[in-house]
Amino acid sequence: MQAYDLFDTRAIHPLPYGGRMRVLIVEDEVFLAEAIRDGLRLEAIAADLAGDGDTALELLSINDYDAVVLDRDIPGPNGDAIARALSARPAGPRILMLTAAGRLADKEAGFESGADDYLTKPFALRELVLRLRALERRPASGRPPLLEWAGLRLDPFRREVYRDDRYIALTRKQFAVLQVLLAAEGGVVSAEQLLEQAWDENADPFTNAVRITISALRKRLGEPWLIHTVAGVGYRVGPGAGAAPDPGPDPDDDRLPDDAAAPDDDTAGRGTPDANPTTDAATATTTPDPTPAP
Repeated sequence: MQAYDLFDTRAIHPLPYGGRMRVLIVEDEVFLAEAIRDGLRLEAIAADLAGDGDTALELLSINDYDAVVLDRDIPGPNGDAIARALSARPAGPRILMLTAAGRLADKEAGFESGADDYLTKPFALRELVLRLRALERRPASGRPPLLEWAGLRLDPFRREVYRDDRYIALTRKQFAVLQVLLAAEGGVVSAEQLLEQAWDENADPFTNAVRITISALRKRLGEPWLIHTVAGVGYRVGPGAGAAPDPGPDPDDDRLPDDAAAPDDDTAGRGTPDANPTTDAATATTTPDPTPAP
C-alpha cells in the first residue's frame, strides 16, 4: 500500500476560514508526511515536517505551533516521549496522535502521555482537518496546570503526585484533598472547605472523614511532615516541624459499591494502594475493638 492510499484525498473541501493555523507533522514515512502536508495546505493550514523525534523537538523549541500531528513509532525520542515533554509546558501546542496502533490499550497509553486527540491509520484527510480545527477552538487553558509547593508536585491531568521527584500513590480522596491544599499555596484551608471541594453535597458536616483522610495523607507523603494542623482553623501545606499524624485508620471513604471488584481504581495515578486494609471513615470512630480482653 502506498502512503497516499492511507487517506481519502477526495474528501478535501476547503471551507471559509478566517484564521491561520500552523501544524508540525511528525511522521517518518516520507511520502505520507508530504501527502498530509500538501492536503493541509489546501485547507489553508501551514505545515512543517519532522521525520524523527530529535528534529521534532528542535523545531518545537524554535517555532510556535498550534498543533502537532504526532506518530508514536518514530526514530529518536518516540511519540509518547514528545507528548510528555509538550504536555509539561504551561501553554504547549495541541497534540493529535496519528498512528497505526489502534487497540484500546494503545489509545489509553497515548492519552495518558498527553495526547489531546487520537486518530488511527488508515484515515480520511477530511477527518484529520476537522479534528485539527476542533483542537484549535479549544481554550488555551484547557489542561489544568501543575500544582507545586513545598517540594510536592501534583499533576491533575495525569493524576500523579511526586515529592522531591519520588512518586507517591494516593487514593482518589487523598488526591482530591491534597489538590485543594496545594491550590491554597500555603494558606489555611478549613475542614468545611475541604468537605465542600473534595467530597460531594451528601457529605455529613459532622463526619470525622476529613481528619482521618488528612492523617492518612500525612503518612503517605512521609516525613518530615508537610501537612500541618492550625488549631481551631484548618490545615495547610508547608515546610517546618509539624505535629505527628493523628492516630486512625487509612480511610477510603469514597469507595463505590463496585470498588471491591476493582481494587486498582482506588489509586489516583499509576501506583498501587497500600497492602493494609482500609476502613470506612464514616464508621472509624464507632466500630468496636474486636480483640477480646485478656
